[in-house]
Amino acid sequence: MLSVLDNNLRGLRDRAILAIGFAGGLRRSEIVGLDCGPDQSDDGTGWIEIFGGARRAGAAKDDAGDASSAATEGGLLLTINGKTGWREVEIGRGSSPLTCPVAMLDTWMRLGRVKHGPLFRRVTQKNADVGAERLTDKHVARLVQKTALAAGIRGDLTEGERKLAFSGHSLRAGLASSAQIEEAHVQRHLGHASAEMTRRYQRKRDRFRVNLTKAAGL
Repeated sequence: MLSVLDNNLRGLRDRAILAIGFAGGLRRSEIVGLDCGPDQSDDGTGWIEIFGGARRAGAAKDDAGDASSAATEGGLLLTINGKTGWREVEIGRGSSPLTCPVAMLDTWMRLGRVKHGPLFRRVTQKNADVGAERLTDKHVARLVQKTALAAGIRGDLTEGERKLAFSGHSLRAGLASSAQIEEAHVQRHLGHASAEMTRRYQRKRDRFRVNLTKAAGL
């Protein structure tokens, strides 16, 4: 989905939206409600903080003498006022700049000159400038559907079925159903009020993983 977007301002913004939305397991309203910092707008519902950064190649060895730990440090912290109240969401740095949510967000903010107020904003028609107006959550829904279809995801479905299969919630559901970590971590990350809600996604992930038919000798 990231690869089908153009390398212009709009594409950089939309890559950051997809990556942050997926890695954070965010609702579409939570994505567009983010500001660059606390108390920067009247309609914001959260803000971001970026910590640390990738250590350069050839950096000094750590205490264990292992230069390979020059991988990454820090990440992105989101403070969000969601359906279940305030929560903090940690997004670590990825293994590659091509898929790292923090790197994509940093690139969008730097090239889009977004430093204060709404984080994700409208881009002018000619991709020449970034406006002050906050995106609506409908943009996230359209973006997910458009990029999922363009990337050929779920090609086993008909065109009509594929259009119905993807929405803004797909980012949140995608993380919940694919994260291979303890249930409690997923529940806290997504801000689920109950563990049962988290288990619904995980049951979909584990569907047919255990085949009792073959186990019974059939």
